[in-house]
Amino acid sequence: MLKSPFALHSASYDKIIGMIQRHLGDRISFPFELKLMGGQTYRFGTGEPLISFMVNDRNGLADLCRFDELKFCEAYMSGSLDIAGDMMKLAGFRKVLTDRHPFQYLLSRMLPMIIGQTDTNQKAIETHYEYDKDFFLMFMDPTRCYSQAVFERDDESLETAQLRKLDYALTACRLKPGDRVLDVGGGWGAFTEHAGRRGIQVTSLTISHQSEQFLADLIHQLQLPCRGLYQDFLEYESSEPYDAITILGVMEHLSDYPAVLRQIRRLLKPGGRVYLDASAFREKYSKPTFISRYIFPGNHSYFCLHDFLTEVEKTELEVLEVHNDRYSYYLTCKAWAENLDTASDEIIRRWGDQLYRSFRLYLWGSAYAFYSHGLEAFRVVLERPLLPES
Repeated sequence: MLKSPFALHSASYDKIIGMIQRHLGDRISFPFELKLMGGQTYRFGTGEPLISFMVNDRNGLADLCRFDELKFCEAYMSGSLDIAGDMMKLAGFRKVLTDRHPFQYLLSRMLPMIIGQTDTNQKAIETHYEYDKDFFLMFMDPTRCYSQAVFERDDESLETAQLRKLDYALTACRLKPGDRVLDVGGGWGAFTEHAGRRGIQVTSLTISHQSEQFLADLIHQLQLPCRGLYQDFLEYESSEPYDAITILGVMEHLSDYPAVLRQIRRLLKPGGRVYLDASAFREKYSKPTFISRYIFPGNHSYFCLHDFLTEVEKTELEVLEVHNDRYSYYLTCKAWAENLDTASDEIIRRWGDQLYRSFRLYLWGSAYAFYSHGLEAFRVVLERPLLPES
């Protein structure tokens, strides 16, 4: 058995493949192939391979033989390993990989204690969102909505499904022209434009400079009755409460639910409503190390519905609706990933191979997680009850 994956001079490829086969056992149920640097190709399983791994150098083979999820992802990001074929099958290999990186987990949990939650949020947003806006527009649909759409059929367009979700948010919050809405996490202006075109006054908060400039340009160009502010939601103050608050795909960055709910109660009128949607998981702080290190650093965490509703029950806020969007988020991420792959040549030319590869892992991995029930997704509508008449 190979003692060290670096010691290629002292072991044949056949021994390496034997070690891989013993590790895999019968845990991978579909055929795949492994192509090594010397041109050797090894097939696993019966039938035509659905996915292929091409090892390009010794580092790629070493990382592959570690069976460590983070090292596997880093080998692909660096180009030491290439992947071709059905990317939805890739996540099936997670069952044979370990992901034990306690220092990374502790760092993500402790960072807010060291530098504060506001600075932690800013670091996370800068890492993920401060790429050129055109990069995100390469894989999103024309609405530019960066959270789950709401599909009625598998074969409808992403844009149709996103417009349905945006319309739902307006209806759920009973919004009409002249109403004031606080949009937490303005992103690329999806809600700002959708509501602003209907005469709704949106104040859109962001802590991304790219997003801030995009919102300013959008509002100016379309002459929307809206404004964008570079401001953290947990520190935002307003002299006048809002008719509604919308939080599209941002609860993953707002893990302090008591603090979030205190802000909602400060900023929302009696009788006002809250719409939020988010990717979710049943364990609040559980996320792959690859996501923590390269996609969402800090204490970003998937939305935990039961923890959130437990905190809501301690307030006067009323839960009006909860919708399960797991399958819709699968279709959303699948569409994003397909768009990313279609635009791969231009993305690599403009922003480099590593950015493309990291988002390819992220989007296809997310699609699989939603499809396989590894992740959940929800829409939630809350209301702050009107005060009873005295």
